[in-house]
Amino acid sequence: MSSQSSPSFFPSAIPSGAPPEGPISSASLQAPSLIPSSIIRETLAAIRPTDAGWRQKAHDRLSRLTMPTWAMGRLMDLAMDLAGMTRSLSPAVDRTAVVVMAADHGVTAEGVSPYPSEVTTQMVRTFVAGGAGINAVAQVSGAEVRVVDMGVRGDLSDLAATGRIISMPVARGTQNSARGPAMTREQAIQSLETGITIGRDLSSIYDLIGLGEMGIGNTTPSAAIVSVFCAAPPERTTGRGTGLDDVGLTRKIETIRTALALHRPDPADPIGVLAAIGGFEIGGLAGLILGVAATGKPVLVDGFITTAAALLAHALCPTSREYLIAAHRSAEPGHLLALERLGLRPLLDLGLRLGEGTGAAIAIPLVQTAQALLTRVATFEEAGVSSAASSYDQPTA
Repeated sequence: MSSQSSPSFFPSAIPSGAPPEGPISSASLQAPSLIPSSIIRETLAAIRPTDAGWRQKAHDRLSRLTMPTWAMGRLMDLAMDLAGMTRSLSPAVDRTAVVVMAADHGVTAEGVSPYPSEVTTQMVRTFVAGGAGINAVAQVSGAEVRVVDMGVRGDLSDLAATGRIISMPVARGTQNSARGPAMTREQAIQSLETGITIGRDLSSIYDLIGLGEMGIGNTTPSAAIVSVFCAAPPERTTGRGTGLDDVGLTRKIETIRTALALHRPDPADPIGVLAAIGGFEIGGLAGLILGVAATGKPVLVDGFITTAAALLAHALCPTSREYLIAAHRSAEPGHLLALERLGLRPLLDLGLRLGEGTGAAIAIPLVQTAQALLTRVATFEEAGVSSAASSYDQPTA
């Protein structure tokens, strides 16, 4: 992993403090406006639909390449997508990064993960040391790994002080969504704003950003979010996460069912959904999607948790999905539902369930290959090669 310092445009570490005393009241989730933040409103207004004209230009060129028509299949579809996103026949995809956002979850108190919350802190340190799965995969794909503390419970002040992580925690983990709201509405807005800021700023450095995450228990809020936006019961959206047995899986489903019944989150109010049942890293990832989309650059969505974040971003701005590339299909059962809701087809299906952004990193070379087809392969005219249509039109002797 690259250990470069955080860019100077990131603010210094935000004091994370302790969660508010006592449970957060449901009233704190209510607000006169569903989107009261000017940063969020301005970002949503800046997200334009991808350009159909540039897509057509890419289609015209790809259709004339020195190969049978559309012989590279979905990679050619992806090349068209890149042209539409970037408004260019030479989309830049060389400078790449996987942004791993990390936070802890109060819902782990319900026994929804076989791992203790301390593992979140330990894994962040492993990312920085270069010893995690994402580090290995990113090294192969040539991507930098940028780690963001959105709300890790453990002490990471030494990593923040040396710039080895981007330290912007909302709080030291969420509260237990099965007993009360996971966060206040203000904290939900803060997590989105933080993600937007990071997304916009990193877009000035990188051409292509992949999403990654770390947070013990975070498949639980992700499954709850998918249940809300896909109108699906928890038993259809919930998987074994980091390896639950049958008893643990049943407990996890019931925990999500309890949280949904307690809060009755409204899909028309995505900030309220995030506040009731979400996570700080999930909100941060949703904001990052919006921030990057506002700059007209592509985002590689990894697996289940990052796709749950994409559902939140989509609920805030449906146009944001036009800048998403689904890297792979996760082994988590709710992932396919989320992808279908977004209208995204994953590039890969390898049975992955690690997270961390590993699927996104694996898919980076595929995106770069799509760009190479568009920019490096000659057309029949450029190469002086007879196309199939012109050869068929030749008169017979």
